[in-house]
Amino acid sequence: MSWLRTRLGGDERGSALVEFVFVALVVFVPLVYIVAGFSAVQRGVFASTAAAREAGRAIATAPDPVIGQERALRAAELAVEDQSVDVADLRLAYAPAGADCETADGYSPTLAPGEEFSVCVTVTVRIPLLPEFVDANTATGQYVVERDRYTDS
Repeated sequence: MSWLRTRLGGDERGSALVEFVFVALVVFVPLVYIVAGFSAVQRGVFASTAAAREAGRAIATAPDPVIGQERALRAAELAVEDQSVDVADLRLAYAPAGADCETADGYSPTLAPGEEFSVCVTVTVRIPLLPEFVDANTATGQYVVERDRYTDS
């Protein structure tokens, strides 16, 4: 009788290995991709907020607006590089006090004593294995700068 059971497929040796491989491909591979995608997005959020803060600190201590904007751009680039995000995907803008980052085009800070403005840094996040033209994943960091009222400028 045992030879009949063996002949008809009653032996299930090795089937657990096949099931494990199937489950690993169907469940674990997409799960790893989702974790990698979320970590890329979170890295972009950290990069944008850190870059906005560092750019704001750099421009707030500058002696004039031209030097301040150069320092702010370099500080933002360094902060983005620290998070392993591509610097080519960085956009630095300024907004007047009380405005949000969507209206940050065209404003240039004068660095007058007591001036308030926002530094806005937008970083485009690349999610792994997605094509380059998919750039809808952006993270924007905002930092409010208040120049000291008692400066030598």
